[in-house]
Amino acid sequence: MLHAPNQETTLLANALNMIVPLATDDGSFHGPSIAEFFPEVIFFPGTPFEINRIVLIRFISVTAILVLFWLGTRKMKLIPGRGQSLAEMALDFVRVNIAEDLLGKKDGRRFLPLLTTIFFMVLAMNITGIIPFLNIAGTSVIGVPLVLAIVAYIAFIYAGLRKHPVAFLRNSLFPPGVPWPLYIIVTPIEFVSAFVLRPVTLTLRLLMNMVVGHLLLVLFFSATQFFFFTAGGFYALFGVGTLAFGFVFTLFEILVAVLQAYVFALLTAVYIQLALAEEH
Repeated sequence: MLHAPNQETTLLANALNMIVPLATDDGSFHGPSIAEFFPEVIFFPGTPFEINRIVLIRFISVTAILVLFWLGTRKMKLIPGRGQSLAEMALDFVRVNIAEDLLGKKDGRRFLPLLTTIFFMVLAMNITGIIPFLNIAGTSVIGVPLVLAIVAYIAFIYAGLRKHPVAFLRNSLFPPGVPWPLYIIVTPIEFVSAFVLRPVTLTLRLLMNMVVGHLLLVLFFSATQFFFFTAGGFYALFGVGTLAFGFVFTLFEILVAVLQAYVFALLTAVYIQLALAEEH
């Protein structure tokens, strides 16, 4: 008799077999795998500077941002051309809708370079997930989301300590108006919420969205290839369906890429705003 965990595994495998064909040794179908997020090393193997496909995509994303903004701003004119107009519109989006809207003009101007860098870096690395021959987001491995979350966290601490050196930490850990015996419970909760969960949730929100999006797209398009070119016959009808779903989810992934960049920059601005609030 199977033990409970083994029985659950068997039932799950049977259920998956009813939904999609599982990968087999004869190459009939290969669904998405978590191994895709850990590709083989391309350059400098065995050194601290190993570069795999995802790291290379990150370099490409950053280079693309620098080149696009350089082309858009290299010849600034009073009456902007098309490239300058697009660059100014992109920068104004972050300035107006994130920085100044939440932080005001003075503080918004101070933190605008940080918020702009975060927004366009996340956007560029997210969008590579739907670009042919790249097909995976640079933010789908924890390194970049974690580094950006730490940068946002440092900006939050810096803003609070710079404006309210003593009151920032006191009010963050000991909210005013709470009866003092309750601080035994409230203070640990506030510490975890303000100084632990914020960078963790920033990291995981971005990471999980990109991982799930990639796995779904790989599933739909690899299933389409299987139904069209391997199964053939009647199964080609299923390929039409998976191709349609793949196209729809590609459009959805573009929306998610933009939205996650906006949310990451917006939450960074919100945390800075909380640190700068007068009640501190």
